[in-house]
Parts: sequence; structure tokens; C-alpha cells
Amino acid sequence: MAEKTGSNPGANKSAWIDITIPLRNAMVHWPEDPVPPQIGRILDVERGDKVTMSQINIISHTGTHMDAPLHFIYGGGTIDEMPLDTAMGPARVIEIRDTESIKPGELVDCSIQPGERILFKTRNSSRVYQTDEFVEDYVYVSTEAAHFLVEKRIRVIGLDYISLGSHKDMPNLVETHETLLKNGIYIIEGINLSGVKAGRYELICLPLRLERGDAGPSRAILRPL
Repeated sequence: MAEKTGSNPGANKSAWIDITIPLRNAMVHWPEDPVPPQIGRILDVERGDKVTMSQINIISHTGTHMDAPLHFIYGGGTIDEMPLDTAMGPARVIEIRDTESIKPGELVDCSIQPGERILFKTRNSSRVYQTDEFVEDYVYVSTEAAHFLVEKRIRVIGLDYISLGSHKDMPNLVETHETLLKNGIYIIEGINLSGVKAGRYELICLPLRLERGDAGPSRAILRPL
């Protein structure tokens, strides 16, 4: 079952575009997660109950979410300590043509500036959310690109799948996260940019305020500038 964005970006220039992956039962998840997402009704007025109520059993990295430094860095900052304006403000969507990974060679001409919030749109958005099965060959962030972005001193990085590191390359997965998080760059993972064109937007992405959280499921929306 395909995930859907909440708005048509071409319909209204001032309209917000929902780039969040809806949370639902048995949705796509990291293969090594201890449990698949379990979301379901425990009470339902349609079954004769007085109220409708759901129970949610997920890890903190389910669906669209933000990683805090604590996720990989000992003693790192937690998601409830994240400054509120970290992922609120101007952002830029950069479209990546490489079908394997994001590499510095494709970024050198993008004029990335210090403090930018960069969201990468790859072929992931148009293919990985069409199934609840985990897609192993998703486009990821190369280790070299992570170091490149640290040198550019960006503020936020976003990618259109569950993790910005490669599932097939654990050293890459670890180093990309450590490199970005230890330099204060927050990570947004699991966004869907299939209905979004490259360009400049206003971003609002707020994670759940989990006490001492390593990450937080988030609602992420864009509006064209």
C-alpha cells in the first residue's frame, strides 16, 4: 500500500505540503527492529464501545522522525533538548540524480551555505514507499558527503528513507550518523518528497518531546517560498 503526501504542491503556492509518512500498523520498518510497528484500535465506537482509542507500539525511529545526537554520541544532546527552531524556517530541497548514493561531486555546484536546512530528494521518494517491504537498495548518504556537509556547516539534513546510512554498509551507517550528529547537525529521516520539486521552502518539523529521547517521530510539512 503506497504512502501519500497530504497536499498537491501545484494546487496552491501558499499551501502546506505534508511530507510525513503516515504511521500505521505493519508499515515499512528497519529489518533489525525488535518489533514491527503495531498500531490498532483497542476500543472503537463502530464496534459499540463508548469511545474510539488506539494503542501504538513503535520504536522512536519509526516513520518520519528526527535523530538527536544521543542516538550515536555518548552523552549527546537529547530530542527534548533540541532548540525548537532547529527544523523550523527556510529549507532547500535538492534533487539527487545518483541512483546509488549522495556524493560530494553532485553537491559541489549547489552553493550550500552555513546554517542551511537541506532535504535531499532522491529516487527513493518515487519507489520505496510503494511497498511495506524494506527496500535495501535505497539511495543513502555517502561517508564523503557527510564530511562535505559538515564542512559546509549545515544545520539540518533530511533524506527520503528510514536511514541516511546504508543498510548494506554498517561502517557507512555509523560514520555518517556520528559525523553529522557530533557536529550538531540534526537528522530528519523518512520523509516523502515525491510531490515536491527542488527549490526553497519553509519547513516545520517537530518531533515528539520524548524525555531524554534519542529520536522522535515527527510531523514534517513544507510551504514554497
